[in-house]
Amino acid sequence: MAARPDRMNASLPVIAVTGMAFEARIARGKGVEAVFAARADLLERALNEAVARGCAGIVSFGTAGGLAPDLAPGALIVASSVHSPLGQVNTDLRWSARIVTALGATPLHAKLRRGPMAGVGAPLVGAADKAALHASTGALAVDMESHLAGAIAEANGLPFAVCRAVVDPAWRTLPSAATAGLRDDGTTAIGPILRELARQPSQLGGLLQVAADARAARSTLVAARHVLERSGALLFP
Repeated sequence: MAARPDRMNASLPVIAVTGMAFEARIARGKGVEAVFAARADLLERALNEAVARGCAGIVSFGTAGGLAPDLAPGALIVASSVHSPLGQVNTDLRWSARIVTALGATPLHAKLRRGPMAGVGAPLVGAADKAALHASTGALAVDMESHLAGAIAEANGLPFAVCRAVVDPAWRTLPSAATAGLRDDGTTAIGPILRELARQPSQLGGLLQVAADARAARSTLVAARHVLERSGALLFP
């Protein structure tokens, strides 16, 4: 679908779509607004409202779960497409190429991968489930926001891109405490995590590993955002 002329205005912002508040804080910057929520209906509402105010494009930015077995925490993916129950949405070739070129000219090139992503409606926490999704889609990683962002971009004739850092690798099964504190609005509550640990203290080791993986992904995201800010590659056109 061709982009609508009234949307393709250099003065309009790009909207970064994330699932969590910390991802939105990283994504925001000059010319980039961010919307976030963990619950799909809240995210769709926020994104549709932002699109109605006017934007130049939509980028899904944040973290993802690894599906390809060779991707370590902190790997950086610029998606070529997103596969989900909603269907397949392709990313904008020129925009994605600009992002890849900017990131590839820095030390981040060693972490950079280009390929398909998968979208799901609920967290994918088990290694077996990750392996099955990778086998059925060929996707490098999975998240809960990119397919929604892509569908709304497509419906509004807007360019779409995805830049995501891997948190949990394909071989890692997440402890239940890892997702216990995630609120619908994308913020995190510590109480449910502590209660889950009290119920099953053996999860502590796994939770500490998740925290280490998250630090690696966050470091990559911050570094990528700085590169994209300097190069202007996150803006469209």
